[in-house]
Amino acid sequence: MRCREMKLRVIIVDDESLARDRLRRLLGSDPEIEIVAECDNGQSAVESIRIERPELVFLDVQMPGMDGFDVLHALDTNQLPAIVFVTAFDQHAVRAFEEHALDYLLKPTTRGRLAKTLARARERAQSSPHVPQALLDFLAEHKAAVPPAARRIAVRTGERTFFVSTDEIDWIEAAGNYVVLHVGKGTHILRETMSGLESQLPNAFFLRVSRSAILNLRRVKELQSIAPGEHVAILQDGQRVPITRSLREVEERLRFS
Repeated sequence: MRCREMKLRVIIVDDESLARDRLRRLLGSDPEIEIVAECDNGQSAVESIRIERPELVFLDVQMPGMDGFDVLHALDTNQLPAIVFVTAFDQHAVRAFEEHALDYLLKPTTRGRLAKTLARARERAQSSPHVPQALLDFLAEHKAAVPPAARRIAVRTGERTFFVSTDEIDWIEAAGNYVVLHVGKGTHILRETMSGLESQLPNAFFLRVSRSAILNLRRVKELQSIAPGEHVAILQDGQRVPITRSLREVEERLRFS
């Protein structure tokens, strides 16, 4: 066994306790790993990384408030540790990571995939102490391309404009050139495209499950199969929303939303 000073110092950042527990258990079987901190939000992650100076951080991409990218933007790029992005099954995120040759893990993490990631992290730590240019380039592109997620949606009716918190939205329905916000027992109509509104919503909690529906994942009570290849999401208030997106992807996102 390597001496304590030679262990790879690791921080786990994830707002989901089950995800942190799983990763901690998998890392715990490696005697060359020392978990120096666990964080359940972005702000505590920034503070812990600055204090502990780990060699490796497993960083959840989708967290409420300060997400994984916000964490990295808040840190000094001259002192960034090796980063492994952790994400639910998000094809867009995975494609971006692969294009930049960045390490990532899909939830739920598997032992085999984690072993490969750790091998690359150790090799990188031994060969170069510098932050990979690919990571710096990725952060620069992300900062320029991604607007902050909206916390409230403006709804205009006549001469009035009021604001609906995204937390209160159950689901969103396409209606021609409009979208309908389903909020409790009421609805609000916006002149907006689904794609346009989708880009404004917090990605951690909203998922487009069909061409005409975006779900607030925190409102989903269960998923049901109603016929071969046909599924619906049952919301907390009993509303039923058809799903055409991959059921596996929806299930994975629900586990960590």
